[in-house]
Amino acid sequence: MIPLNHNLQHLFSIAQKPSKMGIGLMSGTSLDGLDIALCKFTGNGLSTHFELMQFITIPYPDSFKQEVQQVFARRNADLEKVTLLNAYIGSYHAELILQALDQWHVEPQEVDFIASHGQTIYHAPQRLHQHKNYPNATLQIGDGDHIAVKTGILTISDFRQKHIAARGEGAPLALYGDVLLGNKPGENRVLLNIGGIANLTWLPGDGDFSRVLCTDIGPGNTLIDAACRKYFDKPFDEDSVIAYSGTVNGDLLTALLSHPFFKEKAPKTTGPELFNLDIVAEAQEQSGIKQISNQDLVCTLSAFTAASIASFIRENISGDDIKIFTSGGGARNPFVVGELKKLLPETLIEDSSTMGINPDAKEAILFALLGNEALCGEPIRIGVNPAVLMGKFCLPV
Repeated sequence: MIPLNHNLQHLFSIAQKPSKMGIGLMSGTSLDGLDIALCKFTGNGLSTHFELMQFITIPYPDSFKQEVQQVFARRNADLEKVTLLNAYIGSYHAELILQALDQWHVEPQEVDFIASHGQTIYHAPQRLHQHKNYPNATLQIGDGDHIAVKTGILTISDFRQKHIAARGEGAPLALYGDVLLGNKPGENRVLLNIGGIANLTWLPGDGDFSRVLCTDIGPGNTLIDAACRKYFDKPFDEDSVIAYSGTVNGDLLTALLSHPFFKEKAPKTTGPELFNLDIVAEAQEQSGIKQISNQDLVCTLSAFTAASIASFIRENISGDDIKIFTSGGGARNPFVVGELKKLLPETLIEDSSTMGINPDAKEAILFALLGNEALCGEPIRIGVNPAVLMGKFCLPV
């Protein structure tokens, strides 16, 4: 018998370990920074148990944001820049991982794997790009081999491609982690993530996986942040100071909510390719609101995020005693959360820490979990989503 090479032996030995130490990485559309979650996993699938050992968000410098924004969500981008950033982001993320491990006094050899989401630069479901002969598509850059070689740690990356290859849209992938970590028999739960884009997972308390729904809803922070950058030279509306200083423009809000995306059947995906300031300008023209103060605009966009979420929940989710658990940057936006509570007065809304998951770390934890499933799990059929194990294996040497 020909023996396995060293790398495959190492991979096989990690997969067989009863517990594993893994790092999950998340870099979202808001470009705030890199979320790094060090997790300990025991078991897999519905028998998964996890412990968050450490978590940090390392902010991106403005120079990095500006580089990525040159190609982010642009139909026409510099191909050389995309190519260079693919290698650069992988190497840069590896530096940040080593920095975090040093801060935590953890040696790289103590970590079994890294699960890297990468940096999304373009998301193109077929119903959005509408090129008849082309399928759903998405692109995340930040090559996993650069992370693996620089850290010396097995890296699992590029999770979304398998989902698309199996006729999914590549998003939202929170579904798999939400079911494995957030499902609770007898309790109707909505796990609501308000990142750049808002998405949710509906977990009915009867445990019927065929009824589970995971979908993007519409804008989370992306429009609010874009307006803050353009009109206030701020990356986001900290503590909703700007939103609270303005007034909601009802006509503009109505025009925004009338966008055809909100009439499309779930599950569906979207991104900044659709929800950007161009869509706001179109809604202003449609509603006849040519002049609006910058404060009123941010206030209206914040109300738009809350209203689109509440409307979706009212129209698509039914059951008694539904509990909503929030995560993502928008969970710390008091204006958005306050509006949600007004619009859904009969529903308990609290952040995901009450169910044992750090709301800031949730997405990084979910990708660490997907990495654990890639190593030792089995495909699980959940709703209409493909039963697949996701991720490409990048070996250190």
